[in-house]
Amino acid sequence: MAEVLIPAVENVSLEGNNGKTPEEDDIVDPWTVTSKADSGVDYDKLIKRFGCSHIDNDLVKRLEKVAGKPVHPLIRRGIFFSHRDLHLLLNMVESGKKFYLYTGRGPSSDSMHLGHLVPFIVTKWLQEAFDVPLVIQLTDDEKTLWKDLTIEQSMKMAHENAKDIIAIGFDVNKTFIFANLDYMGRCPAFYQNVIRIQKCVTFNQVKGIFGFGDSDVIGKIGFPAAQAAPAFSTTFPFIFGDNKLPVLIPCAIDQDPYFRMTRDVSPRLGFPKPALIHSSFFPALQGAKTKMSASEANSAVFLTDTAKQIKTKINKHAFSGGRPTLEEHRELGGNPDIDVSYQLLRFFHEDDDELERLRLAYIKGELLSGEIKKIAIEILQPIVAAHQERRKLVSDEILKQFMTPRKLNYEVV
Repeated sequence: MAEVLIPAVENVSLEGNNGKTPEEDDIVDPWTVTSKADSGVDYDKLIKRFGCSHIDNDLVKRLEKVAGKPVHPLIRRGIFFSHRDLHLLLNMVESGKKFYLYTGRGPSSDSMHLGHLVPFIVTKWLQEAFDVPLVIQLTDDEKTLWKDLTIEQSMKMAHENAKDIIAIGFDVNKTFIFANLDYMGRCPAFYQNVIRIQKCVTFNQVKGIFGFGDSDVIGKIGFPAAQAAPAFSTTFPFIFGDNKLPVLIPCAIDQDPYFRMTRDVSPRLGFPKPALIHSSFFPALQGAKTKMSASEANSAVFLTDTAKQIKTKINKHAFSGGRPTLEEHRELGGNPDIDVSYQLLRFFHEDDDELERLRLAYIKGELLSGEIKKIAIEILQPIVAAHQERRKLVSDEILKQFMTPRKLNYEVV
């Protein structure tokens, strides 16, 4: 896909500047993430381009205060690094109002990889911290349109991915998971909101936002409204009735174009603008220049990988920030910012103090690349194994419970 662009002349002013960037800049859109720098995407530049805001220390402290508990390490370590209107959402919470959470997954393989867990892990923390309901969208329609997949293949992948998501530990009484190709036909309110959104966005605008060309199938042009609709609470009348509630959307930063469009449409349809928190990208094993891919087995640690496969992948494919020779490394030290094994530890090591000790030891040359790979392997193997054990317990009946439209344990305030 082409890089995200903003139309030159439109009657709708979308937030942020998605204008075409110079060749040396990163490319970040919902389908393509590339960077020419070994350290990956320049998130400071991306914040300026997209027009969002940093999650700074003051906001982290405020989030902790309102939540009444320490923030998740993925927020504290700056992996969730930017936001839209999180302050306004916290104001509403402090005034006694409720909100709901919305996140999603585009199923493109039968198994998710570790990077796919990141938004869901923080979403789970938010759900528990604020005691709010959650809707999870599986965009099997999108994958049918963008990938060489049949509808039947995409629907099967959606169900397999849903089991991985359930295995993270979400509360069935407060969580509704739905796949577009199924739910759109079962809930008229969903399609009705899709049409309302589509009436607000012109063809030129959707081409400008998402870079669609004349040769793209028409389904792509209409799809963004399907990803926007769950940000409107009336899409789920069995949960929220006709109440127009605020929503918080945890997602990776590449999904932001969808919700810039949504935030522009929201007030025109009488809904509050969705608030967002954005995560940075989980690096591919080959380095941070691209994000992990579900279609490339050796770019990621998958949730179906055995302990041996994890060890082999990291030892063989994980990009190193070490020096070419032992002597140089001992003298000059390594670079943890580009070392994939260290970056994996940033996401999944639970101990902040130990993580910092490893970082400094690597910079000083006291810790070798092979040693930091070994530590990453030892951290990730039990995480993946534990997930596999939980997933075995997710039966088809449990899946059906999560995916059945129903009233959740939620009281509108």
